[in-house]
Amino acid sequence: MGLCHCQESTRELGELLGEARYYLVQGLIEDCQLALQQKRETLSPLCLIPTVTSPREEQQLLASTSKPVVKLLHNRSNNKYSYTSTSDDNLLKNIELFDKLALRFHGRLLFLKDVLGDEICCWSFYGQGRKIAEVCCTSIVYATEKKQTKVEFPEARIFEETLNILIYETPRGPDPALLEATGGAAGAGGAGRGEDEENREHRVRRIHVRRHITHDERPHGQQIVFKD
Repeated sequence: MGLCHCQESTRELGELLGEARYYLVQGLIEDCQLALQQKRETLSPLCLIPTVTSPREEQQLLASTSKPVVKLLHNRSNNKYSYTSTSDDNLLKNIELFDKLALRFHGRLLFLKDVLGDEICCWSFYGQGRKIAEVCCTSIVYATEKKQTKVEFPEARIFEETLNILIYETPRGPDPALLEATGGAAGAGGAGRGEDEENREHRVRRIHVRRHITHDERPHGQQIVFKD
């Protein structure tokens, strides 16, 4: 109802501005223009999420924004094998979480969807134009008779990386101490200063569900991840 009222109000202002221009009422023209400008600046009823259609377009989007970026790649057509029983639900949960995060943080982060990539379900996090972290949610399960594609839903890790990427909001980059505190795998391991520290800063933090899971490991029901 509020959005509808906003659209009607804007349309009425536009019509009034047209009449004011027709009758050359300069004061009314200026008032209408000011009111329309204020509405554009203070009201943003839409959360726009671009869909990536090519690698070139993705690079252009990354280069054209000053915001940190969260991208979800989900491409069900890439599945070469059957899915496990929970994979469809988990794929949907990843998409629903992406939508929730976009509604919550769209003013601070740019959210992108990619439906053409090579992965089935993968999150990527960018700061200042470069990839900072990646959470890949798929693996291949080797059952007794066939291979199956398994999709995971590492919700806590996705939340963590989304919050971590917010430290790249400032144009001059994150504070080194804050980067160290939130670095996860990239900030751990007791690396020294100097060249090692510089390399660590540019390393992509990748969290992947283990690519190959044997049938004997499945009954434990535990999420297995490894860190690069």
